[in-house]
Amino acid sequence: MAKKHYNCGIGPAFEAVGGKWKVAVLWELAGGALRFGELKRSVPGVTEKMLIQQLRELERDCLVTRTVFQEVPPRVEYALTEWGVSLNKALAPIANWGEAFAQATGRYPRQDAAEPAATARAKAGSATKPKTARGRPGS
Repeated sequence: MAKKHYNCGIGPAFEAVGGKWKVAVLWELAGGALRFGELKRSVPGVTEKMLIQQLRELERDCLVTRTVFQEVPPRVEYALTEWGVSLNKALAPIANWGEAFAQATGRYPRQDAAEPAATARAKAGSATKPKTARGRPGS
């Protein structure tokens, strides 16, 4: 694949987080490594196929690592790389802005939908320190 050339840093940043579920996956992994099933449960609405695709792209872009443990039954965990951690730090102010914007415009919480994990974290006052489904604080 040919390398893309950009005029500024926003291009590669948007390419890295492009995709409906990538930011949610990165946000959930901020608290530590998760297995596929844990990730799927912590990102409401994502299909198995789409989660697999997004994880492969995040791994390809060096934002997530996939570790296969040689044990029975097989175990695979996904975790943030240093680049993934630094990207999550950049996403935290966006999460704070989104919370303020949503509150100001009355866009959520919606009563007709399950509350997203990021919303629950923001309500708990920890938008800048994400937690996983296991409740571990992020970096």
